[in-house]
Amino acid sequence: MSDVRRRHRRSACKALALMLILAGGSALAEPRHATVEDCAACHGLDGIARDTEVPHLAGQNERYLFNQMMAFRSGKRVHKEMRYMARTMSVDEIAALAAYYAALPPR
Repeated sequence: MSDVRRRHRRSACKALALMLILAGGSALAEPRHATVEDCAACHGLDGIARDTEVPHLAGQNERYLFNQMMAFRSGKRVHKEMRYMARTMSVDEIAALAAYYAALPPR
């Protein structure tokens, strides 16, 4: 396994660990917790979307992903499904998901 691939895998594992930590928080803090599986329905667990109309997220810039999710959340960027998804996530969950997808190797 190459060093780059090893680093990506380590980063993805750290991001997933952060997601698990976030999911263990108080159930009263948020109505529900976002998981990678929620995003994977459209964007894939590996960050590679199966539909040509859906963007790949694997290897995308972490800050870009975070900023786009915050734009969906605030309504600055318009997309019905993404606004719903982003509004149900905390800022920490959005950050963790951005870190997870950014750590995956792009295709």
